Amino acid sequence: MSHTKEQQRVNVKDKRLINCVAVDVNQLMPLKYKWAWEHYLNGCANHWMPSEVSMAKDIELWKSDKLSFDERRVIMRTLGFFSTAESLVGNNIVLAIFRHITNPEARQYLLRQSFEEAIHTHTFLYIVESLTLDQGEIFNMYNEIPTIEEKDKFEMELTEAVLQPDFTTATSEGAQKFLENLIGYYIIMEGIFFYSGFVMILSFLRQNKMIGIGEQFQYILRDETVHLNFGIDLINGIKEENPHLWTPEFQANIIQKIKTAVELEIRYAEDCLPTGILGLTSPMFRDYVQHIADRRLERIGLKAIYRSKNPFPWMSETIDLTKEKNFFETRVTEYQSSSNLVWT
Repeated sequence: MSHTKEQQRVNVKDKRLINCVAVDVNQLMPLKYKWAWEHYLNGCANHWMPSEVSMAKDIELWKSDKLSFDERRVIMRTLGFFSTAESLVGNNIVLAIFRHITNPEARQYLLRQSFEEAIHTHTFLYIVESLTLDQGEIFNMYNEIPTIEEKDKFEMELTEAVLQPDFTTATSEGAQKFLENLIGYYIIMEGIFFYSGFVMILSFLRQNKMIGIGEQFQYILRDETVHLNFGIDLINGIKEENPHLWTPEFQANIIQKIKTAVELEIRYAEDCLPTGILGLTSPMFRDYVQHIADRRLERIGLKAIYRSKNPFPWMSETIDLTKEKNFFETRVTEYQSSSNLVWT
C-alpha cells in the first residue's frame, strides 16, 4: 500500500507546461518552474487598487480650460482602447490559456494575472466615473473607433480557435495554435499594443498633468512588465520542451503577425496624434513601436527586423524594474503592503 502511494507522488521531472498527463495538475509542490512562482510573488508584492489613488487634481484640470482638444482626445482614446483590451486579455487567460496549461505553478501565476486584469478594468471605470465621462462612449470605442476596432479584432482572431470546445494541444497543429495565441496576447497585445498608450499617458505625468491617471498607469505598466516577462518565460519554456513546434514556417508566421501588429499600432498612434502634443508626434511612434517590436522578437529567439532607435529613452528606465522607483513610496503610511516591495 505504501509503495503505491509513493508512486503517486509528483516527480518534478515529469512536470510539463502543456500536454502533461503524468502529473496531477493540483499538486503544486515540488516546484519545477521556479520562474513562474517568482512572477507570482512579484505580482502579489505589487498589489494595488485604483481607489487608493486620488483623482482630485485630475478632476480639477479636466474641468478647466487648460487641456487642449488634442490632449483630451489622447486621454479619451487611451481609456477607450485599454478598457476593452484588458477584458480581452482576462477572458483569454480564464477561457483559453488556463485550460491548456498543465503546470500548477504556471496556473498559480495565471490566477494572479487574471485578478490584475480585473483591477485594470476597474481602474478605467474609476477614472471614467471620476471625470464624469460618457461611459458608453469610452467602453464602446472598440466598436466605434476603427483603429481600436482593428487591434481588438486582430487579437480576437488569435483566440477563436483556442476557445473551441474540441480544441486540443495534443496535436502539433493544436500546440502551434496555442503557442501563437500566447505570442499574440503576451508579445503583441501586452508587449506592443499597450505601449503607445503608456508613453502618451506617462508623458502627461512627466509634465505634472493628470497625475492621478498617470500614477495608475505607472502601476499598470509595472504589472504589465511582469505579465510580459512571465509570458516570455512561458513561450520559451514550451519551445524548449517542444522544439518540433518551432519550425521555420511557424517562425515566419509569427514574424508576419508581429509586422501586422506594428502597422496596426502605428495607425492607432497616428489616429491619436494627428497633431503634436506634449513633445510627441506620430512619426516618433513609428520608431518606438518598431523598436519595442524588435526587443520582443529577440526575447523569443527571433531576429530584430526594424533596427529603429528608441525616441523615448525615459521609457526604458520606467519599464526596467531594476531601475524603477518605488511608486508607493509617497504613500507608505497608508498602504500596508508597501513594506513588502523590494527594489534592487
